[in-house]
Amino acid sequence: MTPLRIPRDLGAARDNLLAKARRSRLADTRPMPRTAIAQNEHFTLYRYAPDDEARPHGRPLFLTPPLAAPAMAFDLRRGCSVAEYFIEDGRDVYLVDYGPVDFGDRDQGIEHWVDEVLPQALTLASEDAHGVNLHMAGWSLGGIFTMFTAAARQDLPIATATAVASPFDLRRVPLLALARPLDRAFGGLVGPAYRAVGGVPAPLTKWGFQLSAADKYLTKPLSILTHADDRDFLAQLEAVDRFMDNMYAYPGRTFGQLYHVVMRTNEFATGTMRLGGRPVHLADIDVPVLVVAGLNDTLAPTPAVAHLLDLVTGSPSTQLLQAPGGHLGVLTGRAARKTTWPGMEGFFSKFD
Repeated sequence: MTPLRIPRDLGAARDNLLAKARRSRLADTRPMPRTAIAQNEHFTLYRYAPDDEARPHGRPLFLTPPLAAPAMAFDLRRGCSVAEYFIEDGRDVYLVDYGPVDFGDRDQGIEHWVDEVLPQALTLASEDAHGVNLHMAGWSLGGIFTMFTAAARQDLPIATATAVASPFDLRRVPLLALARPLDRAFGGLVGPAYRAVGGVPAPLTKWGFQLSAADKYLTKPLSILTHADDRDFLAQLEAVDRFMDNMYAYPGRTFGQLYHVVMRTNEFATGTMRLGGRPVHLADIDVPVLVVAGLNDTLAPTPAVAHLLDLVTGSPSTQLLQAPGGHLGVLTGRAARKTTWPGMEGFFSKFD
């Protein structure tokens, strides 16, 4: 059993706990400077320019968020920001932000993002970057979108494709195994429910995300007390809370597709999915592929994530990167600056 941590700096612990009691901000959540270079009803495309003191190098990075979770996942807080790391390293960074989902989006399925949103955003980013191919990287469902987009459109300006914490073999997610008996008992009610409201409301999305890390939420008060002298630790908790409070709803059709895949067919694991009336094969991906797995991720454990490597048989180069962290932590946790991000940069630099 890991010994209980005891704060060593009692003065710092007192100051930090007082700041929290007064609701003072410990996390610097100012977004990194960015420019909106394109905007329409489906997305906004942002560009983060490289840091003035960094030596510009390499191809730009194109970041793909999932649905429901806000795009701030890539810019969580200063010091724990994917965008900040890569622009300080000298890369241009582009971020596509879908914004919130409402009842009017209920008929949008996965093909909407794979066939329309991401191809359009990638093309605009490449044009802004003088026509070069980009490193495309997505987190969670964003990684799944990334892979199916690369598979569906080999003509897009994609240099490499990266999936971070993206489960492709859902039978290897223990949390979902626990949910399947409930699906057998009550699954018939799910379809009418999400169709009636047009999707999954944001509070339920937040609850589902929290369920995947229930142990952390149950022990959070204790963690605050035992790390009361660690301002950076408390700032990270605060930034994650802010992220969770900004969850979006899921559009109805997309949720229906995902529910069918997750609970019934495990279609992602086959490497083929029918989108827009035709099959899309992950084996058609013809660019280098990086797969990033979190060592502590219960929502997307390594076996579920690494299965992607068995599916991208047309890729000229593949790599698995394992790093500490849970589902969000592997992307933007406190350890990511020394693990996940340098690993991604090392992969990108081989194909610049």
